Amino acid sequence: MQYNKVEISGVNTSDLIVLTEKEKTELLKKARKGDKSARETLIKGNLRLVLSVLQRFAGRSDQPDDLFQVGVIGLIKAIDNFDVDLDVRFSTYAVPMIAGEVRRYLRDFRSLRVTRSIRDTAYRAMQARDELMNETGREPDVDAVAEKIGADRADVVTALESVSDPVSLFEPVYSNEGDALYVIDQLGDGSSASDWLGELTVKDAIKGLRQREKNILYLRYFRGRTQTEVARSIGISQAQVSRLEKAALDRIKEQL
Repeated sequence: MQYNKVEISGVNTSDLIVLTEKEKTELLKKARKGDKSARETLIKGNLRLVLSVLQRFAGRSDQPDDLFQVGVIGLIKAIDNFDVDLDVRFSTYAVPMIAGEVRRYLRDFRSLRVTRSIRDTAYRAMQARDELMNETGREPDVDAVAEKIGADRADVVTALESVSDPVSLFEPVYSNEGDALYVIDQLGDGSSASDWLGELTVKDAIKGLRQREKNILYLRYFRGRTQTEVARSIGISQAQVSRLEKAALDRIKEQL
């Protein structure tokens, strides 16, 4: 079977090997005894399994190669913890491990962290909105939703906005014969006094970072590089890049 070439995290998916169940079993037994070559072959031979699991998360705003790296971590955990004596196919065991690792990553590294109470309000509001639509046949306004769940209007608005995916600054909001208007075109020019003060505060916060952290933020947010590309560029792992980036952003937030 011929696969089309797709590059993800530097891997050409058309070159990925596919192992039979018998081959997997033999390699798992060898890996359990400490055979590093067998373990490496198992990882490479199950990368298509990782890609199939990632299809469940298609459409997320996260970088696909970052999710692929996280999925591979789940695969490695499955290989290291699988009991070959169980009457279970390896893929049956590995799929939940891979999916769980990806879900954990998406939960822990959301661009906006939301408290449980706000999420609960959002889910109750969405359920109430659906019920009102079924009853009336039209989209209910926020006041109607707030009244149905017994919450303040402002709390409902905040909750629903908190669970919405972030919008790219370069998302087109209007297009007329190819001349598109983007979200960034509708933002202020940053010339107010408060914007100037905010910019100076951010610059001061960045000055307090270590040079490696500055480099990571520059490559990620000014050059648009993925965590995997940054890791390859500065010679550390993707997981280290992720931790350093998060720590740097947390320090900037504290100073702001």
